[in-house]
Amino acid sequence: MKSLIVTGGGSGLGKVIAEHAVESGYRVGILDVDEEAVQTTANEIDLPEKVIPLVASVTSEEQIQNALNAFEAIPDAWINNAGIVKFGPLLDQPLEDWRSVVDVNLTGTFIASRTVAKQMKDKGGGSIVNLTSINGISAGTNSGAYGSTKSAISLLTQQMSIEWGKFGIRVNSLAPGLIDGGMSEPIYANPEFRKIRTEKVPIGRLGLPSDVAAAVLFLCSENADYITGHELVVDGGIINSIIANLPRPSSVDSVGLDGD
Repeated sequence: MKSLIVTGGGSGLGKVIAEHAVESGYRVGILDVDEEAVQTTANEIDLPEKVIPLVASVTSEEQIQNALNAFEAIPDAWINNAGIVKFGPLLDQPLEDWRSVVDVNLTGTFIASRTVAKQMKDKGGGSIVNLTSINGISAGTNSGAYGSTKSAISLLTQQMSIEWGKFGIRVNSLAPGLIDGGMSEPIYANPEFRKIRTEKVPIGRLGLPSDVAAAVLFLCSENADYITGHELVVDGGIINSIIANLPRPSSVDSVGLDGD
């Protein structure tokens, strides 16, 4: 039986990824700093014998190593999903907020990945998937350090992939778009913003946590054996629709301009 550990697995996208992994036949470690959330999620999954609750902070190499020891196996796949947000204008952002986001999102991804990669190397390979965001592709106002950390994780993913490929370790990132769940739930609880955002997505709907989970499991699967150092954008086309979402008079649609 293949195995997988997902960080931030106690709630949100991590919980859904864990549920889908169990349904796909994985033995799953649910790792989270919130012990109560870990236990609750583990109890809610239909196949409890496939679920291992793991309490650890991704900012602690010792805690991650202890979690791996408790899992009693070198996982075939590791999903770096744990992350936090501290939104606000850069001019007003408390330095401690900036540092905490960098520490969890970026440094936490590095610590967890390196710790498990050392074991995957001895095993002969494995797959690591780092959750980024379209906020790391296109900057947004008042997002604090969040977008910067996600952009940095994309480049870190590439660096990991070229350094660890010779050990049989594939490293990819996945950038969710407008997802109706997880940390975005407060946004879509507002009907007005929900409607506006939905209308901007070319595919015509908000993304679901299950869309992200399916893409994560694809990157972990044998079907992605020749994919590494890649960022898979799961956003219904929103990141490519900047021009399409800008207003333009219909009278110019048939206008052609000739010139040298």
